[in-house]
Amino acid sequence: MKMLDLVVIGNGMAGARAVEEILARAGGDRFRITMFGDEPYGNYNRIMLSHVLAGEGADEIYLNPLQWYQDNDITLHAGVRVVRVDRFARKVLADDGTVLAYDKLIIATGSRTFFPPMDGMWVDDRTLTPGVFGFRTMDDTTAMVDYARDRHSAVVIGGGLLGLEAAYGLQQHGLDVHVVQGGPILMNQQLDEEAGAILRRVLERKLGITVHTGRRPTAIRSTGSVAGVVLGDGTTIDTDMVVVTAGIRPNIGLGVVSGLTVERAIVVDDQMRSVDDGDIYVVGECAQHRGQVYGLVAPLWEQAAVLADHLTGADPQAAYHGSRNATKLKVAGVDVASMGIMRPEHDDDEFVRFSEPTRGVYKSVVVRAGRLVGATLLGDVEKVAFLTQSFDRGLPLPAERVELLFSLAGPTEAEGAAEMDDTVVACNCNGVSKGALTACVAGGTTSVSGVMAATRAGKGCGSCKPLVAQIVEWAVKQGGGEVSVAESEAWYVPSIPLGKPALIEAIRAQGLRSVSQVFSALAPDGEHAPSKMPLASLLKVVWAGEFVEEKDARFINDRVHANIQRDGTFSVVPRMAGGVTTSDELRRIADVADKFAIPLIKVTGGQRIDLLGVRKEDLPAVWADLGMPSGYAYGKSMRTVKTCVGTDFCRFGLGDSTQLGIEIEERFSGLESPAKMKLAVSGCPRNCAESLVKDIGIVAVGEDRWEVYVGGAAGASVRKGDLLATVAGRAEAIRLTGVFMQYYRENATWLERTYDFVPRVGLDELKALLVDDRDGIVAGLQERMQTAVDAYVDPWTEGRAPATTGQFGDALPLIPLPQVPVRDGSSSPAGTKPTGAMA
Repeated sequence: MKMLDLVVIGNGMAGARAVEEILARAGGDRFRITMFGDEPYGNYNRIMLSHVLAGEGADEIYLNPLQWYQDNDITLHAGVRVVRVDRFARKVLADDGTVLAYDKLIIATGSRTFFPPMDGMWVDDRTLTPGVFGFRTMDDTTAMVDYARDRHSAVVIGGGLLGLEAAYGLQQHGLDVHVVQGGPILMNQQLDEEAGAILRRVLERKLGITVHTGRRPTAIRSTGSVAGVVLGDGTTIDTDMVVVTAGIRPNIGLGVVSGLTVERAIVVDDQMRSVDDGDIYVVGECAQHRGQVYGLVAPLWEQAAVLADHLTGADPQAAYHGSRNATKLKVAGVDVASMGIMRPEHDDDEFVRFSEPTRGVYKSVVVRAGRLVGATLLGDVEKVAFLTQSFDRGLPLPAERVELLFSLAGPTEAEGAAEMDDTVVACNCNGVSKGALTACVAGGTTSVSGVMAATRAGKGCGSCKPLVAQIVEWAVKQGGGEVSVAESEAWYVPSIPLGKPALIEAIRAQGLRSVSQVFSALAPDGEHAPSKMPLASLLKVVWAGEFVEEKDARFINDRVHANIQRDGTFSVVPRMAGGVTTSDELRRIADVADKFAIPLIKVTGGQRIDLLGVRKEDLPAVWADLGMPSGYAYGKSMRTVKTCVGTDFCRFGLGDSTQLGIEIEERFSGLESPAKMKLAVSGCPRNCAESLVKDIGIVAVGEDRWEVYVGGAAGASVRKGDLLATVAGRAEAIRLTGVFMQYYRENATWLERTYDFVPRVGLDELKALLVDDRDGIVAGLQERMQTAVDAYVDPWTEGRAPATTGQFGDALPLIPLPQVPVRDGSSSPAGTKPTGAMA
């Protein structure tokens, strides 16, 4: 058979995927393949650019390195742009003078950053003002990283997926970041108004990113380089750099100059061929099919498969009929999934919604005629695999629609993986199905990381990793094997090739007491921004009072010992051990609220009082006037011990839960841990303090005997704690609590809550280690816990002597918040009051 010349214009994700699909259908035996790419690299995953910006994943971004092209006899013109296609001579002309004939041609030129018209954006027609960047290519990203090193602040224009990823990445370099979104909703392509508001709350309160919605930027102010962004209302945000993520536009210029039909993009038929020329195929973001232009990865993969089937003759009848958009992403560390429509459109559409803003969780589904036609998940995507399968295949839905949002019953995660159809896409970023994962396992790969490396599943945004792991574990067990653990999976942080026990041993052996010392001694590639927080926490556990604090290793909440809010102010929660307070403390709280015009006073679910809206520069004075210790409502630490009334007043009390709760909180308050710990003590099995669903819960059962439960949860996934032991006396309850806490502190992975840690280790193993002392470790755990307790210092004392001159400086511009409405039922006219109302 005569070899034909196949030329591919575009070496991005769509073009390279099309070639991969062609090679998989023995296309290498039929075509001499030549590829042109604007960038001087092999093919890489653009979704991973945000990871590179954040200082991680640079070694994993390349999908096809240069060696891949050689191995597959592909001629690559890297860094060379095709400027015209001569359709009549059947030749392509490149900007380096190359002229190449083709028999078949694939155009996969992708898209480019859209720069909205703004004064000051450009120096001239081709040059951006210094400090202004797009975010589309590897060169864009490396330039941003280099520029950010000596800068203090950044403004991201555009609040979509890419904009929020850029904001998160820049924040990892220590910049104060503002996101400006012209419309009212963040990620408006995936989220409705309520979900967008919750995402904004998460970004501002948990991450410290300032968000401006409904405010359109009109100009960039510069003095040789970027100095500020001017908004439509005339206000200016002072900044050192600007990143533009206001959308993308298909690269259609080549189609226009080559005489192809172009509307929004190059128009194609169901075989992905140009409607003007049957020998020219178009794939990816530069293709318009049935009026639609797709910017998500999964549709691109589907297009590439149809193109390859038709071009190679593997399936001449192959046709692309469009894609049902279903996405699962991780945006700035927050899980997001979206499919179909966001709101009901017909009168008889069913709409089921759950919203929990304080936890950053929103879920909704739209059901039409018994079929799922839309779903939105934010913060908790546990049900996404089932919803995606139901959406794609039109499966029957449970009669109790709430089961679409919560695992109230039904299969476990492992059973859910077993019931998934092989065609269900587990990794949207790289189009990897369950069937591809199980086939990889059947081929002999038995570690999660090995399967991910072979299939590329989980190599995009990373949100699918738990599902991929479930499928791999199920598939391995189906084959009678055990999941093997790759070395890197056991690393405590990505930048240091050591598991947690080995890392602790190295830290102790070398006397490494600061994060910078750990990086210098143990990180082969130097500092890694996302590793700083877990290392700082671990060092505090290891060294207690000997730990050397470095403020740049901490998140804003831990640097100023308060919880940042969406308007740039902070919340202050003083400690009330066991939820018990005095009239004197309440007077001081009221006086502070009046003196500092605190707009909201709120009773929390942990039996504390939260003062919201405190300015950063007022924090030291607020703490001084309160005269109360920190309640640790912001840190990865032991937070609160909730109690019931106990025996003093309750008719049913079997034990003095109030006093025990106070003693536990005063002993362990604020101790650093891999994730937050919430405790409770109940005076009887009626469980009024909700002890059975806490990280550690203690319940009085009579005659000074106490049941100690561990690993409970009461969030989106409810889990009753496991009974670790029943002990005699309050002192023994306190001792066992400390033993479990210290074991958890030393052995849990970063951000692993006890409700994941306990099942992972196993209840029987914990009983053997901590109750029976099988391995003789209890004495050491108690000793190290005592060292940590003895070294504790209330962080609010830093208000008297700040660690740095700017620690409590006014660094964030504030935006006005609505006044808190009166809720006390008084005769005051409807309106507001400045000092807040109890809620």
